[in-house]
Amino acid sequence: MPQISFRAIALFLTLCLVPPGAAGDDFLDSLESQFATNAKDGTKIHYKATGDGPLVVFIHGFPDFWYSWVHQMERLSKSHRCVAMDLRGYNKSDKPKGIENYDMPLLIGDLLAVIAACGEEKAIVVGHDWGGAIAWAAAINAPEQVDKLIVCNLPHPRGLKRELLINDEHRANTQYARDIQAPDYHKNVTPELVVALLKSLTNDPWSAEKTQRYLEAYRNSDFEAMISYYRQNYTAELEDKAPLPYQDDSELVRVQAPVLMIHGLKDRALHHHALNNTWEWVQKDLTIVTLPNAGHWVHHDEAEVVSSTMEDWLRRQR
Repeated sequence: MPQISFRAIALFLTLCLVPPGAAGDDFLDSLESQFATNAKDGTKIHYKATGDGPLVVFIHGFPDFWYSWVHQMERLSKSHRCVAMDLRGYNKSDKPKGIENYDMPLLIGDLLAVIAACGEEKAIVVGHDWGGAIAWAAAINAPEQVDKLIVCNLPHPRGLKRELLINDEHRANTQYARDIQAPDYHKNVTPELVVALLKSLTNDPWSAEKTQRYLEAYRNSDFEAMISYYRQNYTAELEDKAPLPYQDDSELVRVQAPVLMIHGLKDRALHHHALNNTWEWVQKDLTIVTLPNAGHWVHHDEAEVVSSTMEDWLRRQR
């Protein structure tokens, strides 16, 4: 009978018992917790950092926090300096009161403050959901500081507005974005409710350790601040029946960075039809990867595929 070492048995059990996309304790322990300050308003932004090489800044969406990107960080940190932000209002970042403090220029400033705190002038920017909106906005308004752009399940702003105006299914499926802006909506939200919601909307395995991390992060967060992103930026102006934005290119600023878009096709809120015409709004090469079995949280649902896609794309961009 062949001899099998205890080390081999341990490795086998580890591979079997650790769910796909889960990060090991050694990797999580290696992450550095740091802060950057937005000079415009003094807001402090918490971020986790690891690895060496070209800077990659990850921006999470609603409702999430830096841990959303842990699988992608573990993969890319072998060749890059990986940084994952807590957006203002979330977890360990500051939580200023008032919806005006969640205006897009300030959110872009938070990203740029993190890049500067890392000692860099530009970065590869990766965003999902509201993080994707900030990433697009930064690429348009601060092009010299966005070296490459990766966006998960957040189409270009022009595509989103077009679908809101002409696609009844898309408009109906984004009704939640209007509903949660009700004045007292945030008062009914609890950490346990948000964790249960996120679990129901994602396909990835939720360990007890991951659940506890999210509960702790939400207990540190401000749900009114989370909703302020919608109240300040998802306004009636976005849905105004004015001439469609893609009909007039006179004020169009094309994204200067190479762009990778990864989109889970089961996302009902952000309809994949909004991806159409993106190539008209970017100056350099555009890569669109669609995953038919993933939903809105594509980097959760297909963590390994998303991580390897990012890694391969960045390797080809060198």
